[in-house]
Amino acid sequence: MDNTVRGTIEMTAAMAILGTIGWFVVLSGQPIMDVVFWRCAFGAVTLLIICAALGLLRGRLSLRIVAIAALGGAAIVINWLLLFSAFSRASISIATAVYNTQPFMLVGFGALFFSERLTMAKLTWLGIAFAGMLLIVQAAPDAGDHGTDYFTGIAMALAAAFFWAVAAIITKKLKGTPPHLIALIQVCVGVVMLAPFANLTHIPADARSWGMLATLGIVHTGLMYILMYGAIQKLPTHLQGSLSFIYPVVAILVDVVAFGHRLQPAQIVGAAAILVAAAGMNLGWSLWKSKVPA
Repeated sequence: MDNTVRGTIEMTAAMAILGTIGWFVVLSGQPIMDVVFWRCAFGAVTLLIICAALGLLRGRLSLRIVAIAALGGAAIVINWLLLFSAFSRASISIATAVYNTQPFMLVGFGALFFSERLTMAKLTWLGIAFAGMLLIVQAAPDAGDHGTDYFTGIAMALAAAFFWAVAAIITKKLKGTPPHLIALIQVCVGVVMLAPFANLTHIPADARSWGMLATLGIVHTGLMYILMYGAIQKLPTHLQGSLSFIYPVVAILVDVVAFGHRLQPAQIVGAAAILVAAAGMNLGWSLWKSKVPA
């Protein structure tokens, strides 16, 4: 099978899996702190087996690499806590759409800390995403949302996007380190971070909850990382960016089909504006035709 075709299948599967994560979080019925702890725990076991099978545990990592990966892991764990908390407040659809403001957080970091130039195209996409955000914030929540919780959920999704961008910036410092090993360090950090706060004295008593938690760790963490990193090695950047938008589309469909959350017209327009702007930013779309000299 051609590498590009295989990478496309892997990336599509990874993003589809990621799109169902909200369903498993909500149906687990567990406090968010416990959900993230068990995701990290099951994910750590899965990734440890994967890293051992790939022979990644034989090499020695410097203390600097471990420290940087751990710092990124702390940001990733906070990102999960905030995003999962946003699901029950603003709905999976809205939280996921708002969460996809991540590219703009990265652009902001690039301009602030790395002196990267803000082009007119980037500023335009940022303006479109901001307009979409205003539409979502000002839209009246449907019957499934509860007053100020809706706005808290939006704020949490935005904060989750911020911490994802922080983790992405930190991970850039780890070029050359196997990504599966980085992911293993990150989920191990999550286990250590959350162990004092997780409710380990009253663990789930039913098989259904354990099934949901195990799936979040094994499938949504271990398997998803394998598929995504495998695809990244095979696909050009523009194709990776295109396929990444399968995630929010699947998440919105899951929210509608599984939970019956119907978005208001203004929310639909706002979510679409954010996703289109994020796509434009990721894929380098231009809103103006460049003039080519005769």
